[in-house]
Amino acid sequence: MRDIKASPTDADRNAYALAALRVAVGCLFLIFGEYKVFGTQFTLGGGFQMWINRFIQDGAYPFMLPVLKGLVLPHATAIALLVAYGELAIGLALVLGVCVRAASALGALYMLTLLFSANYPGAHVRLWQYFGAPLDHTVLACCFLAFAFGNSDVVLTVRNLRKNK
Repeated sequence: MRDIKASPTDADRNAYALAALRVAVGCLFLIFGEYKVFGTQFTLGGGFQMWINRFIQDGAYPFMLPVLKGLVLPHATAIALLVAYGELAIGLALVLGVCVRAASALGALYMLTLLFSANYPGAHVRLWQYFGAPLDHTVLACCFLAFAFGNSDVVLTVRNLRKNK
């Protein structure tokens, strides 16, 4: 029978697995942020407003509608820039392994905001549909929570590269 105490190599494998997931999610956010920051369609060309209007029309939880209509749309360009640069900053932080906890906390908050803005399954659906509809945002929120509360910044970081020189 195998001893269930973790060996140092198990801890190393876990650290590298969590760090690899952190870097992969960071790469996704670099891609998301890059096209928004370096292209103008999302931030200045009405792309953000189009998405918010789509959320209002058929995706937002009822309690989010006043926020989207009364706060987000009137300040759409400023919030679009915040979203674009926020995604880019989250991506950079996760890929480089710097400020991971702060970036992850903000990433989790961002995913929850998107979940409640875009994934309302309707008023009279089965309970599981509230969990099934937002899987894309839920999975990323769970990753961010794991990065925030775990030690995902132990390996595969810029700090470690600098120490090894």
